[in-house]
This record gives sequence, structure tokens and C-alpha cells, in this order.
Amino acid sequence: MNGYQQLIVENKAWAESKVLADPFYFKRLENIQHPEFLWIGCSDSRVPANEITGTQPGEIFVHRNVANMVVHTDLNLLSVLQYAVEVLQVKHIIVCGHYGCGGVKAAMTNHNLGIINKWLRNIKDVYRYHRDEIDGLATEADKLNKLTELNVQEQVTNLAKTSIIQKAWKQHNAPHLHGWVYSLSDGLVKPIFEMPAGSHIDALYEFDDL
Repeated sequence: MNGYQQLIVENKAWAESKVLADPFYFKRLENIQHPEFLWIGCSDSRVPANEITGTQPGEIFVHRNVANMVVHTDLNLLSVLQYAVEVLQVKHIIVCGHYGCGGVKAAMTNHNLGIINKWLRNIKDVYRYHRDEIDGLATEADKLNKLTELNVQEQVTNLAKTSIIQKAWKQHNAPHLHGWVYSLSDGLVKPIFEMPAGSHIDALYEFDDL
């Protein structure tokens, strides 16, 4: 049996086990979606949002991309963000990176990796902003870990700069923004940055007419 066919077999077994434990499981999911959280995470297959947080389907709204980025020209991310904030009215947005991130590691090199160069440029900018702090660390692992944390902090700040978040803060005093880093070695999340609703940002990014 091919690998992808095994996925279908496992899906059937999973669905049957859910119905066996709770006959109305899928009926409830079909009609209700009121997640309290939006998760912006890395596409890395080792970082599944639901499993890490112990949440069930319907409890956390998820967007993933390479290195958990919040890029102001990314219409995919902005569409998810607007829906989560304005329709689902999530109370918390979590940007979760992870130690050992391949995207962050690649951004620290000068290798030509093709189309992803354009995406990694955003992480290179974070590195440039904090070059002295990062380069002052003793080992390459320390440098990678620090850039991973600083990248999460930068992406949370990028969220706060969006008109979507600014409008929600002014009208609803929500959502609160959180920056976490997940450790592959022990499965634990490390909170590294918080921006409660209404947090101060540079006036250059504020909108007067929201």
C-alpha cells in the first residue's frame, strides 16, 4: 500500500473511533466554529497546533507558513487574520515559532535557495536589526535560538501594525497578542513576548480614521 493510501485508511479508522466514542461528534463540528484563538505557526510538520495545545477541532483557528511570518503583503495571512478577528472574534492571537526552524536557519546564510529567498528576506531583516546582539552569542545554536525568538517578537509587532488589529483594539479592546517558541526537544512552549490589546506602537503605524 502506498503511503498516501495509508492516510485514507487511517482517516477512516480515526473517524470511526470518534463516532464510536461520541455519536454526535461530527454533527457538532459541522454546525459550530467559535474558536477563542488564532494560531500563526510554522509549516513544519513537527509543530501541530492542536496537539501542542491539547485543543480539539473547532477550538483553535490555524494559519501556517514558513517560519511563522506576518508579512504585510501576504493576502493569505491577512485574509485569515481579518476573518478570525472580525467574524470569529478571537480573543487571542498566538505567533508560535520553534527552535531548530529551517527557515530561520536558512535566513542566516547566503545560500541562493530560489523563490523562497524572497520570503526569507523578511527574516534577514530581523537579523539585521539585531545583528550585534545575535553575533555576540557564543555558538551557532545560541544565535539560531535568539533569532528564532526575535523573529517571533517581530511578527507579533507586525500584527499590531495592521489596520485589522488596530481597528479591533479601538472597537473591542481585543485580541491580545502572544509570542511563543516551541521546543522540539521537550515539547514545551516558552512564552517570550506579549502585546495586550491597546499596547503602544509607534505613532507612524497608527490609523486615525478607524
